[in-house]
Amino acid sequence: MPRALITGITGQDGMYLAEHLLGLGYDVSGMVRGQDNPKRRTVEALLPDVRLVEGDLLDATSLRTTLQHAQPDEVYNLAAMSYVPYSWGQSEVTAAINGVGVLRILDAVRALTGASGSRANSGAGVRFYQASSSEMFGLAQETPQRETTPFHPRSPYGAAKAYAHYITVNVRESYNLFACGGILFNHESPRRGAEFVTRKISLAVARIKAGLQDELVLGNLDARRDWGFAGDYVRAMHLMLQQDAPDDFVIGTGETHTVREFVDLAFARAGLDPERYVRVDAEFIRPAEVDVLLADASKAHRVLGWRPQVDFAGLVDMMVDADVAAVARTLPAGERPVRRTERRTVPHAEPEPEAPETTQERAA
Repeated sequence: MPRALITGITGQDGMYLAEHLLGLGYDVSGMVRGQDNPKRRTVEALLPDVRLVEGDLLDATSLRTTLQHAQPDEVYNLAAMSYVPYSWGQSEVTAAINGVGVLRILDAVRALTGASGSRANSGAGVRFYQASSSEMFGLAQETPQRETTPFHPRSPYGAAKAYAHYITVNVRESYNLFACGGILFNHESPRRGAEFVTRKISLAVARIKAGLQDELVLGNLDARRDWGFAGDYVRAMHLMLQQDAPDDFVIGTGETHTVREFVDLAFARAGLDPERYVRVDAEFIRPAEVDVLLADASKAHRVLGWRPQVDFAGLVDMMVDADVAAVARTLPAGERPVRRTERRTVPHAEPEPEAPETTQERAA
């Protein structure tokens, strides 16, 4: 039975990846940061077959202990400060976790495998996945973006991810470690945190439909993103670590949509008119905006055989339906809105309405 360790197990990617690996017969361990992590209970309820181990990307000793305990064949580093707007106000901790934290876990993997710079002892035996990000492209030098597109990050988050990506490549080349970087474009799901714009929209739609909220306040409605379903993207992570040689891959849908399009589809799914409820506030516009991110995932198509299965409209429907159902469960029976008929069926867990995560939760 192959063994996998997933850092960031409490995030949407961590949970979907754990489900995928368990379905493939893996023994899965998930790293959590601290006993008081409020999302620990969610993982324990949803994924009872996952063994939770404590570790912290800020603490090199804890990472070595975690790896010794889990003895993984594959390590998926998904832990990060994941909310880009917060990275301006918390730039130091973003750099420490998203950047230097990756160096710490790579050093822990090297220690576990006995890899040395002389290559007398290589990093064979453990395969490593680093969650890189399309935010590294930032002010993109070309569109669409591919593996060879230069990075020009526009946030502390993107800059830290660029460091992490390059240090992963450096360790791969220096110590012969099987280490891959997945440059994932925006991927969403009903498990997304409520502070992210897609989930903010779907949850607001559900609450407005239920009469619990009067308006939705957003920033730049014209920002364009390549949005896909997180459950599709974790399949690509696993495929990267099954190849004969390590490499980096861009993962995305190859389609771009505006925030306004997401809003229009979400409100239409609930039978609501967005013009009545949506307001723009400059407070929610980033200091340095990333205007267009669009993936060229042709290398992943060709080498990994990977393609997304959920389209943009299906993703919006999934998220709205899940939040409408979750909000309805909080209402007295006589006040529950009638749920619209689903056009697409995709397995997912319907979340409870949630408040924005704390710094510790996002980093777990």
